[in-house]
Amino acid sequence: MNALSVTHPTLGRSRGPHPSEPPRDIAGVQVAALSRADAVQSLTEAMDEGRFLRLAFSNANLVNHAARDATLRAQLAGFLILPDGVGMDIASRLLHGRGFPANLNGTDFIPALLAAQPRGRRVALLGGRPGVAERAAEVLRQAHPAHDFTVLGPGYFSQAEETALLRRLEDARPDLLLVAFGNPRQERWIARHLSAAHCSIAAGVGALFDFIAGDIPRAPETMRRLRLEWLFRLAREPRRLWRRYVVGNPLFLARVLIHKLRTGRSRR
Repeated sequence: MNALSVTHPTLGRSRGPHPSEPPRDIAGVQVAALSRADAVQSLTEAMDEGRFLRLAFSNANLVNHAARDATLRAQLAGFLILPDGVGMDIASRLLHGRGFPANLNGTDFIPALLAAQPRGRRVALLGGRPGVAERAAEVLRQAHPAHDFTVLGPGYFSQAEETALLRRLEDARPDLLLVAFGNPRQERWIARHLSAAHCSIAAGVGALFDFIAGDIPRAPETMRRLRLEWLFRLAREPRRLWRRYVVGNPLFLARVLIHKLRTGRSRR
């Protein structure tokens, strides 16, 4: 079963705030508090108007990287950042007294964004291991035939190849560019190299292509409803992911609590 076969059980059950609600500070990362409908509308309007927008999906791992790297924090200030995962919701409750309106992880949100478009879009895929983006693009073509999907290449390239790639993007200027390098590399690359000349929306999407292509299975629906997909991924790939989850998640919560103490003192 590919990643498009099942709708995320919480996606769409938004408790939507007013779209003008300011972003919420999650340990130094400014995360938008949007319902799914408001996020889709904002991105659709950006594509309609040809405006340039950098998009990131922040999980605990990205916050941990940003906490150690002032340059990355400054780069992320130029992104629309959507909350990804239960850790972000817990952090929002601790720091702001309420959870985020919706879990807008990229694996579910990007297909939902494509499905909601009022007309065909030009979508480019960049990243992943060789062949993965091609398989993901074929699944996307079948699911969203109104859109034009182009694969630009895998996630590793030489400087000369990068220069040629950026020229291709300037010539094509897709409405939506999906960059799957993993975070924070994809966010750094988008911040350093992309501008309004290259695309309308540049989105860092992590393992999206692997999920869509079926190379990485999604968690069972029950685990996704309980917000335990991270545990499913850890059980399947413990050697690769143990540091991110077993070490990273407690570190993230510690950062959030320290941030709460510091901001509480500053308010007093």
